[in-house]
Amino acid sequence: MDAPSRIARTAPLPLAWTRSLALASLLALIALGVAWELWGAPTGHRTLVLKVVPLLFPLAGLLRNRLYTYRWLSLLVWLYFAEGVVRATSDHGPSVAWASAEIALCLLLFAACGVQVRARLRAAKARPA
Repeated sequence: MDAPSRIARTAPLPLAWTRSLALASLLALIALGVAWELWGAPTGHRTLVLKVVPLLFPLAGLLRNRLYTYRWLSLLVWLYFAEGVVRATSDHGPSVAWASAEIALCLLLFAACGVQVRARLRAAKARPA
């Protein structure tokens, strides 16, 4: 039995809910990015929908519960947070609501990744060698 699947089955409560929260917020961020650029508040260039492509890469790592994925995803999400802040403060109309939703999802994703990494590193430190 490999370690990620063993951790997933015996995960303590904080690890279980943060894993679910990270996966749900990542999927919601992907859906929001696609919907925003195609229908919600298009900028005129539908090619901007490609901005969600980097968010597809961590999906496999989150599904496999890889610690490394949580670590680099917590850094990647700040690019989307910055985009949300810029568009929330510079755009008008419906784009502000979309940007606010992006900011909220980014903060949720970052918090979930942070709690996941911290809890797993603490558990690994407490485990006898």
